[in-house]
Amino acid sequence: MAIAAQATQMIDDTRVRVTRFDFAPGAETGWHWHAMDYVITAVTDCHMRLEMPGGNVKKVTVPAGTAYRRDEGVEHNVINAGDTQMSFVEVELK
Repeated sequence: MAIAAQATQMIDDTRVRVTRFDFAPGAETGWHWHAMDYVITAVTDCHMRLEMPGGNVKKVTVPAGTAYRRDEGVEHNVINAGDTQMSFVEVELK
């Protein structure tokens, strides 16, 4: 059985939902679909394995302190592909 990433909700109001995700090595979010636009800010260096629909896999490194944004509709499973703890903060725009 897969190790689940730990999600800690920080804010959930009328404008945004902010969640911190902490991953042990090999931990994953599980398959999910983003219903809102979102921004990710890496707390640590994030060595991600992204499982995408159709069996596609992407390996991405997001350096600590950097951010990226995606539009709603993204579907994937995010896995910590590194050998150390991985953490990021996700801000969903309502």
